[in-house]
Amino acid sequence: MNQKPSAAFVASSWIALGVGMIGFLVGLWRAEMLLNEKGYYFTVLMYGLFAVISLQKAVRDRLEGIPVTDIYYGISWFSVILSILLLAIGLWNAELLPSEKGFYAFGFLMAIFGAITVQKNTRDSQDAQPPTIKNVVK
Repeated sequence: MNQKPSAAFVASSWIALGVGMIGFLVGLWRAEMLLNEKGYYFTVLMYGLFAVISLQKAVRDRLEGIPVTDIYYGISWFSVILSILLLAIGLWNAELLPSEKGFYAFGFLMAIFGAITVQKNTRDSQDAQPPTIKNVVK
């Protein structure tokens, strides 16, 4: 049974994504670190967001019987783990206060959680749509 997600769940997912991303990015903007360090953390955030969306899609496709190659599925998992590991290594070695390190870690985790749930909600909303001529022809 395909059920459309509630408006509250959709809103909370977008809020989690927005708060996580904006908080992380504002923290980077205001941070007293070199531009290459800011670029590193920005790239890790973007890579992490892309990786979790890709993984969520691959997992969902497999559950629905849509073919997903093992290599793509494995790369998706690897990318998610790698992005988290890269952030952890970067923060471990950064000359930041522990509170700043925690801020970036939780902003990152909130953003990737939000990205996963927004992707899930988008997919659930599309699946809950009534069939159209285009879908029936498939």
